[in-house]
Amino acid sequence: MRIPTVLALPYPAQGHVNPMMTFSQKLVENGCKVIFVNREFDHSRVVSCMEEQQDSSSLDEESMMKLVSIPDGLGPDDDRNDQAKLCEVIPKIMPEALEKLIQDIHLKGENRINFIVADLCMAWALDVGKKLGIKGAVLCPASATLFTLLKNVPVLVDDGILDSDFELTLTAKKRIQISPSMPEMDTEDFFWLNMGDLTTGKIVLKYLLHCARSLHLTQWWLCNTTHELEPGTLLFVPKILPVGPLLRSNDDDNNKSVATKSMGQFWEEDQSCMSWLDQQPHGSVLYAAFGSFTLFDQNQFNELALGLDLTNRPFLWVVRENNRMAYPNEFQGHKGKIVSWAPQQKVLSHPAVACFLTHCGWNSIMEGLSNGVPFLCWPYFADQLHNKTHICDELKAGLGLDKDQSGLVSRKELKTKVEQFFDDENIKSRSVVLKEKVMNNIAKGGSSYENLKRFIKEIKE
Repeated sequence: MRIPTVLALPYPAQGHVNPMMTFSQKLVENGCKVIFVNREFDHSRVVSCMEEQQDSSSLDEESMMKLVSIPDGLGPDDDRNDQAKLCEVIPKIMPEALEKLIQDIHLKGENRINFIVADLCMAWALDVGKKLGIKGAVLCPASATLFTLLKNVPVLVDDGILDSDFELTLTAKKRIQISPSMPEMDTEDFFWLNMGDLTTGKIVLKYLLHCARSLHLTQWWLCNTTHELEPGTLLFVPKILPVGPLLRSNDDDNNKSVATKSMGQFWEEDQSCMSWLDQQPHGSVLYAAFGSFTLFDQNQFNELALGLDLTNRPFLWVVRENNRMAYPNEFQGHKGKIVSWAPQQKVLSHPAVACFLTHCGWNSIMEGLSNGVPFLCWPYFADQLHNKTHICDELKAGLGLDKDQSGLVSRKELKTKVEQFFDDENIKSRSVVLKEKVMNNIAKGGSSYENLKRFIKEIKE
């Protein structure tokens, strides 16, 4: 059987590159070659991060995985986190750049691309594939509920819940059900209404609706989820195939080099936190990490720092370089360790970790659930608000943090919720039960395992 070559295209953000990289590694492990396409800006970060970890030797592991790049259309001084600008420029620049990349690869004659796996937020790549006679699939790195909400935006307009400008109408109910099988959703939690400002949200939504128009070009709608986590949604849209949880290969897979496991990171992982965790009592550590986008202002940063002190428990806190504020004078921090980026999956699987103070990004949720770690939920933007509701109300595997009148999560609130968490035995036992259910999906014979097997069979044929 010939070795198929798959082109993988994530949306340009850390929370999208990670699951696509993990999925690509699964393809490599199952005998496919992968050409992984980042935008130039992210590509250089990923490669330099790997070189810092002296892992570049296995960059082209057996030359089964190749990292390449295309431009994103932004200028050198543009803010690469500006979602509105990015969503306006991607459709103008990237489809043409992707087509040229594929043609160049074919001209060289090394690897003819047989299949494209595009992030749901890059589904226009299916049109590029169609033009070049290449089949494709989409991979949704978010929840199946978000996927379903996006697909149903036109229905919500028809039903008078949204106006033609995608804002909530005056008659819109506070809570709705997209389908009788699905849990209720808070309409104010719709992701585009929580992107910082409404203009940005609408630009992002219009771009995603543009992507959704290409979904008819494939029968493969893959999603990083499982049946147990979103049963009603998957019942309503059976075309969405769960392939989650997408987790990096275990450290005990001796045949895999450490390099691939850390591939795709924009920042170098600080491994020193692992030996620090080794020194902490089992089930004692509060792990605080807020993903790659969350930005705290100085006031909120102070409250968080002083709140961690107040809990009087060991904490591991991830503070990204691009959101490092001045620590307040009163901050002791002596019970904790602060790193700029952590090997999150390893951290969450460590027996010392008791709970995960998180922004509720879907990757973080899947990694927490896969390790039986309950959550303290502090969503920042977009789909994270609904994810919080899902964790706290549906799965009952976490507690939400509430903001005060001035919009801050106070140090007192953090202390109160941490104490409440440590007093609640049920939350921990529910998380352990969920872990088993979630992990059964990727064990041999599990539904995610079988879906992936079917998909790979299709690629190879």
